[in-house]
Amino acid sequence: MLILLCGGTVATLLSRLYYNSGGNSKWMSTLTQSGGAPLLLIPLLLAPPPTSGPGSGSSGEAERRQPAPAASKLAAVYVGIGILIGFDNLMYAYALQYLPVSTFSLVAATQLAFNAVTSWLINAQRFTVLIANSVVVLTFAAALIGVGSSSDGTSSSSDLPRGKYAAGFVLTLAASATFALILSLLELAFDRVVRARTLRWVLTVQMHTNLVASAVSVLGLLASGEWRTIPGEMAAFKDGRARYVLTLVGAAASWQAALAGQVRLIARVSSLFANATGAVQLPLVPVFAVLLFGDKMTGIKAVAMLMAVWGFLSYVYQHYLDGRRAAAGKAAGARGQFKCCVCAERTAIDEASRA
Repeated sequence: MLILLCGGTVATLLSRLYYNSGGNSKWMSTLTQSGGAPLLLIPLLLAPPPTSGPGSGSSGEAERRQPAPAASKLAAVYVGIGILIGFDNLMYAYALQYLPVSTFSLVAATQLAFNAVTSWLINAQRFTVLIANSVVVLTFAAALIGVGSSSDGTSSSSDLPRGKYAAGFVLTLAASATFALILSLLELAFDRVVRARTLRWVLTVQMHTNLVASAVSVLGLLASGEWRTIPGEMAAFKDGRARYVLTLVGAAASWQAALAGQVRLIARVSSLFANATGAVQLPLVPVFAVLLFGDKMTGIKAVAMLMAVWGFLSYVYQHYLDGRRAAAGKAAGARGQFKCCVCAERTAIDEASRA
């Protein structure tokens, strides 16, 4: 959770720095969101191997008992989700070009609501009052950021191309729905294909899907002809070429750190929980933008930050209650005193699968 919040905040600020310092290539900005995938080789080499001896713990033993996923199924997961990630980044890039920032933030806030639907349809997500409260409050908190940017004059639509507003609106909605679908498909892949939730598999899935997404971005960069403008953009960048390279490399590394935290939460908890955690960073970015870029700190931004914290804590408290209920169910099972037929059925299924 900490890596997701810190990585996402730093990546967003560095992307803002890229545009503020003279960068204007949407394909290059898109590439940084997935182009840092080779950096994952470093933590992947340091991650403990799946066969680390008899004292490796329950997670390592559980992974050794599972058969290796079929290569054809893994390839389908990597290519399918990777292509979706690439086109999702592309839709967001074009939407930002066609919409003012305020409108874009308001429409993009729907991704959490879309994720609630996909989690229910694909991942059989169980909804409670606390989870519903978290989704609604976090969505409103993200929407308030768009309202705040519109009211304090930090966004403008005067320089937008004519006739592109409707296209930008549709693209933002499509990108938000696609992002929600990607998160739910990742959770489904860990449940049905990978069937292991260790750090090594999290990094492996993330690296391969982002490599495919990077290939999509590189093809777009070459096909659009924007690659010809990169040398001039680098020369005109504020403080020189070195800062240009460092800004893009830092953004790429930060995006991968944020994605590693997000995929880890998807594997260990759920896609909806990972998306709710990521939504907390939306009100955090304006706070750091006040310190680093001199933005205005308005009351709307402060309220949005408090709402995001409240919505996130509501979701965390639901998981705390679920943990207590699971512990009580295990204790009752050990005494042979099941009062809930669902708990008894799940325990019987778990024991049968272990046998």
